[in-house]
Amino acid sequence: MTTYEAIIGLEVHAQLKTASKMFCGCATSFGNPPNSNICPVCMAHPGTLPTVNKRAIEMAIKAGLAVGSNIQEKSIFARKNYFYPDLSKGYQISQYEFPLCLGGAIALSTKTVSIIRIHLEEDAGKLTHDLGHPDKSHVDFNRCGAPLIEIVSGPDMRTPEEAGEYLRKLRTLLVYLDVCEGNMQEGNLRCDANVSIRPLGEEKFGTRTEMKNLNSFRAVERSIAHEIGRQTQMIQEGKKIIQETRLWDEQAGVTKPMRGKEEAHDYRYFPDPDLLPLIVEKSWIENVRSTLPELPDAKQKRFVTDYGIPEYDAEVLTAEKELAHYYEACIAVHASPKMISNWMMTELLRELKNENISITKCKITPEQLATLVKLIDEGTISGKIAKDVFAEMYRSGKDPTKIIEEKGLKLVSDTGELESIIERVLANNTKQVEQYRSGKTAVFGFLVGQVMKETKGQANPNVVNDLLKRKLA
Repeated sequence: MTTYEAIIGLEVHAQLKTASKMFCGCATSFGNPPNSNICPVCMAHPGTLPTVNKRAIEMAIKAGLAVGSNIQEKSIFARKNYFYPDLSKGYQISQYEFPLCLGGAIALSTKTVSIIRIHLEEDAGKLTHDLGHPDKSHVDFNRCGAPLIEIVSGPDMRTPEEAGEYLRKLRTLLVYLDVCEGNMQEGNLRCDANVSIRPLGEEKFGTRTEMKNLNSFRAVERSIAHEIGRQTQMIQEGKKIIQETRLWDEQAGVTKPMRGKEEAHDYRYFPDPDLLPLIVEKSWIENVRSTLPELPDAKQKRFVTDYGIPEYDAEVLTAEKELAHYYEACIAVHASPKMISNWMMTELLRELKNENISITKCKITPEQLATLVKLIDEGTISGKIAKDVFAEMYRSGKDPTKIIEEKGLKLVSDTGELESIIERVLANNTKQVEQYRSGKTAVFGFLVGQVMKETKGQANPNVVNDLLKRKLA
């Protein structure tokens, strides 16, 4: 039986984090009333002329430099001609033959995915379908003209998981660069997936289909998995794959035909006569390069080298820029890298995930978490008590020292007080004492437990162990 492999490429549309649109001064803010962020320019009224947003160009250059693209000295804006109700002009200003960025790559855990190009373009509006009136749809042009970069990968991915990893790494990078919010739910990061299959070992590509406007990592992975299965089944049944654009139905878990897949010539690209060629001088590129932050992969390696934490910990802690900042802010207060990493990755991230909120919304400050870990390291509280303190910190945002003081949770370390408790425990458990002294040392844990029970878990375990061993000697 023939074995098939998938060929997957992604086209990612990232809305740039500018205050105004690509070719006019309208705001790009999300959530405003429909059709309130529009003007004669983005609505293509006769006699209006576009002006290029310089900040958008700088952000596009920044993204290109971060993935290793060659920034082109000359690029040209072109008109992409098609009709759709959400396109006010009847064409979209994009880049075709002469994009701003060429080449580049994103390194995954098992391979490197090439980037063919990054080009600038403007967004279209948004259609909302009226469920009460199936024959009606509403158009919101607020998004029309918002600045986008389209990042086109090479056909280098072979599995849905690789596509998901690529998209996650790309999103993380764009957020680190502060050029895109990366919020897929709000539509400022969208993905089209191109999928074809071919017999394993064959060089020639199969007929591809494209899934449009996938707005979550889950949707990308599931739609690709379904499409691979659908195409494989069709070929095995002797049917022909049609080159087309398909929609992903999240509820049904299937892709559905949308329209025939257009070729470039269908859009009749030509240079926009209202816009001059974009000239990017080397000095401008170098100025943008000087603003590049530490990128996620470099930060991950530094966390492993400087803090001695495992690679997995570093990968998790650098996946979000704010999470990495939080971690380093904790270490600045108390230098216990692995212990802080453990608390963040288990207790803190679990609670954030349960509430579906980001680290920026967390009530516990880095200083408070670092203080909690410091109190454990100093023997002021036990790890068990610390979990109760943490739960209260997460609920109220209170300082750990205040919670410990209010609830009387500080460990008992006074040797005189503990000695009297230990003597009482030994007197009440003479059988276990004899067993220990006859070589059955496993009962030591039982005796420690009895002391902890007497102190309601507030005895310092290190002091208890030391005193108990001396008493039993």
